[in-house]
Amino acid sequence: MNRRDFLHSAAALPLAAAPRRRPNVIVILADDMGHGDVGFTGVKDISTPNIDRIAHGGVRFTSGYVSHPFCSPTRAGLMTGRYQQRFGHENNPRYDPSDHVAGLPAGEVTLPQVLGEAGYATGIVGKWHLGAAPEMHPLRRGFREQFGFIGGGHDYFKAGEADEKREYFIPFERNGRPAAESEYLTDALSREAAAFVRRHAQDPFFLYLAYNAPHTPQQVSDRYLDRFAGVEPKMRRLYNAMVSAVDDGVGKLLDTVAELKLDQDTLVIFLSDNGGPVGINGSSNAPLRGAKGGLYEGGIRVPFAARWSGRLAAGKTYSEPVISLDIFPTAAALAGAKTPAGVKLDGVDLMPHLTGAVKRPPHERLFWRTGGGVQYAVREGRYKLFRNAEGAELYDLEADIGETRDLAAERKDVFERLDRARQAWDRELIPPRFQSPQPAGGKKKK
Repeated sequence: MNRRDFLHSAAALPLAAAPRRRPNVIVILADDMGHGDVGFTGVKDISTPNIDRIAHGGVRFTSGYVSHPFCSPTRAGLMTGRYQQRFGHENNPRYDPSDHVAGLPAGEVTLPQVLGEAGYATGIVGKWHLGAAPEMHPLRRGFREQFGFIGGGHDYFKAGEADEKREYFIPFERNGRPAAESEYLTDALSREAAAFVRRHAQDPFFLYLAYNAPHTPQQVSDRYLDRFAGVEPKMRRLYNAMVSAVDDGVGKLLDTVAELKLDQDTLVIFLSDNGGPVGINGSSNAPLRGAKGGLYEGGIRVPFAARWSGRLAAGKTYSEPVISLDIFPTAAALAGAKTPAGVKLDGVDLMPHLTGAVKRPPHERLFWRTGGGVQYAVREGRYKLFRNAEGAELYDLEADIGETRDLAAERKDVFERLDRARQAWDRELIPPRFQSPQPAGGKKKK
């Protein structure tokens, strides 16, 4: 967005709400959190008052999606604003610092690079999972500060020495160097996120807080577990406690923003990286069908909310489909940053749509592909096409959010239109550049 467009967008809002400076951007990404496991999506057995502060104080996206049903590809899309299949990042990279292919390609421009060039302080706290080779490190991809770990997951209480090879026990890092840590990992990430905000209270900043909770292993300190005494089964009790720890951390971060009087200068976005892996970590995607790894709604529709006090109306519900790819162009536009020339961004700037300056939906269609073609999905308005090796289905999500009634035979016109669009999109993509350590799955649920 150029300066003229930025000012035009700002003019669509009340004059009194004009920001005092370029807004800070905080993206909070949970890991393997179920669609139905926060207050604003209807959970009953977990209290998430702080995550709900974002939704109730801003906009809840009822059709909020990620660009992939599992970890690393979603993060690649979020960091670039592009369907990650365009550059072959369709699987999880193995943890191998000597592998210079498995990870986010060096030629892709990232959101922290763009915001950093615009004068923003940029920091990542938590999980990276976009390649372990030195040139793929977050400090080489636009982040100026880092605390967390490079792999796809981590033990919550223990870390090994500098020569540790096991992914879940590699040392924690602070700015690329091993860092000792004694606090429960979720609490440590929350502490570091709040500290980053304090350090940069006078600067425009971009903070990417990537929790690894409630991803396995199911480990949690007693202070959280005791809140759910009597909850059965044990897997659900552990899960609830891990979500509660995330919620406390979100509260710590939001309280810090409020204490520093940055509420009206800060856009805060919360979402999960994919749907919950039902049966593995105790999560629930109710009322959606499916789970992490698949392209039914339970794999890709996630808790998704955004708050910017004084700029976004509080308590708003936005029902048009949006996707994690939209975060890049939205943040870049607010920062007045230059997006990469000659690069196709698949996300869009959501602000004009959320303020009412633009009335049309942000996207005509959204697309998904896993495993180089194991599964596909297309969302157009109320309709969704699902396809895998066993066949294809069509659902009306407004009437049937649980994807129980296949309309492919009844609405052949819609089915054929969406399938043609899928084929055209697929021709723009490339094959996966690397494979996951474990297969991506994708069998059709009977």
